[in-house]
Amino acid sequence: MNKKSVSQPPAFKHDELKDVKKAAALDIGSNSFHLVVVRIVAGSVQILHTVKEKVRLAQDLDENNVLSQEAIDRGLGILRIVAETLKGFEPDNVRIVATHTLRKAINAKQFIKAAKAIIPYPIEVIPGTEEARLIYSGVAHTTHHEGKRLVIDIGGGSTEFVIGEEFEPKLCRSIQMGCVSYTQYFFIDGELNACAFNKAITSVEQALELIEGKFMKTGWDICLGTSGTIKALFKLVQIDRPNGHDIPITLKSLNTLMQQFIEVGHVNKLSFPDLSDDRKPVIAAGLAILIGIFKTLKIDELIYSSAALREGVIYEMEATLKQQDIRGRTATSLASRYDVDTAQANLVLKTTMTLYDACAKRWKIKQAEHKSMLGWAALLHEVGLQVNSRGVQRHSAYILSNSDMPGFSQEQQELLSTLVRYHRKKVSVQEIVEFNQYDSEVVYKLIALLRLAVVLNIKRQENYLPDFKIVSDKAGCTILFPPGWLDQRRIIAADLAREMQYWEALNLKLFIQPDPIL
Repeated sequence: MNKKSVSQPPAFKHDELKDVKKAAALDIGSNSFHLVVVRIVAGSVQILHTVKEKVRLAQDLDENNVLSQEAIDRGLGILRIVAETLKGFEPDNVRIVATHTLRKAINAKQFIKAAKAIIPYPIEVIPGTEEARLIYSGVAHTTHHEGKRLVIDIGGGSTEFVIGEEFEPKLCRSIQMGCVSYTQYFFIDGELNACAFNKAITSVEQALELIEGKFMKTGWDICLGTSGTIKALFKLVQIDRPNGHDIPITLKSLNTLMQQFIEVGHVNKLSFPDLSDDRKPVIAAGLAILIGIFKTLKIDELIYSSAALREGVIYEMEATLKQQDIRGRTATSLASRYDVDTAQANLVLKTTMTLYDACAKRWKIKQAEHKSMLGWAALLHEVGLQVNSRGVQRHSAYILSNSDMPGFSQEQQELLSTLVRYHRKKVSVQEIVEFNQYDSEVVYKLIALLRLAVVLNIKRQENYLPDFKIVSDKAGCTILFPPGWLDQRRIIAADLAREMQYWEALNLKLFIQPDPIL
């Protein structure tokens, strides 16, 4: 074949692409250095690259708060790796923050001066309260929860506590206790015994005396934990998780884990499948700290949030991302990325909400969460259309199940995927997963409402539907159309007749009748 005849894909033209911005945040922590490189497109943060390296600066900070030369050299070595990744970045698009160890080290300037020769971006040593605020910003911009939330981040040298609501942190505190420093104090020889744990837990309770009263008085509705230590502990309590869904951390599960550690006897003998080798040396201290926090603040349960300081830094850097509705931003980004027909999505949403309002009370699905999830499913049910119109429901479900969706929990994301998976064609209830948060009957009813809204808008035309009535009861609902309307639209009449059969699989009854009054 003549090589000259082989064509190549044309390059994208810059003016045809959406506005895209690259940004990076580096967290110089007491235990690890974390780098995240992202691109910001269509109002969404998309992670391109991450670097995480264990450095453990805190373990080489002596009693006089002098950071050893060995620790400085380890940190500079990691910065050389990071510098390669950040080549070509504009200064305004990179932010580097340092936390507890460089806050305490009296020779921190020595490290920062040497770092300047390696990486051409300023290093900010931030106060503990600012660290707490940025952590909360990361959580607030990537998770959605109603009411006040308590956010806890266990680092290598300090632990941050924040109570906030929506995007606003109300109470920020940083306490000098971390998994690296507590390992040095209580688990230096690696021995795991009741005495070491009790001493560490007591120390935590003493340290928290300074904040206990104010935090308890302020109160919270949900508790979230961030950072690698809490992530590791969260994974360790999932051994007996039901249905493959994550369960929250409780004091009971932490105490059970502590007893398992004590029975093993030494950190080197820990053999949990979800515990990495580099996390083993400090996990006992992290466990003791979290137990002490649970006991002092009387926490019922804690769920893990993947957002942390670096995510907060990214959202603080990009003004267009601040203070936006998280779920709305996520949905808008997906709609833009997959070129969703927004006019059709809005038609289906409007009809879905009309059906929901008519049925919610009698169907016992009158919770804000039910309505919210149904609404997002209506807006996103066709994200898979760009992949292929054939089997769009499967493509949409796959996209919603496997995309990063800030603002939605794992179960919420899986529920959205399930709803759109069955928005058309046959329903196989045997394939519908069981949820911890949502009863199966509720899921079936939400599927039914979405399906009906899609069928009613199958012509994809605004003002196509006439005024119709909805009469609901415990068993299902009846749609009443003006006399003769369906007689003139035999295709949609046939679609609705078939939908009546599909509803039977969901243990619901659908009736279509003319309304003599209309």
